[in-house]
Amino acid sequence: MVDAFLGKKYKLAQSENFDEFMKALGVGFATRNAGKLVSPVVELTKSGDSYTFSSNSSFKKFAFTFTNGKEFDQETPDGRMVKATINVDGNTLHEIQKDDKGDSTIIDRIFSDDELKMELKFGDVSATRLYKIQE
Repeated sequence: MVDAFLGKKYKLAQSENFDEFMKALGVGFATRNAGKLVSPVVELTKSGDSYTFSSNSSFKKFAFTFTNGKEFDQETPDGRMVKATINVDGNTLHEIQKDDKGDSTIIDRIFSDDELKMELKFGDVSATRLYKIQE
């Protein structure tokens, strides 16, 4: 259950194909370069029925709050507005974002005792980001 990982902090350790993923989303050159240089620390917390996922780096801090299975308006780290739905499934947060063109981005955040693996997919472009637990 994902609640076992609440309050744990994970720091970005490895990124695969993330620049190509951001390009596919239409993220500008400067933002992509800044995004490649930082190693954010992410954390999942919970209050009542609501979860908050936060990401902090020297470049940008952002957070979003969601309730399992309920659609909400979300601003992505690159500034796009999307409709998002996150389903909690065991140790995974399965997120589907829909932009105003109807395109979907799928993000799976898979928690384990020592890492958080993010699998991102937009169209036929995929990326993986691996975060390691901070002691």
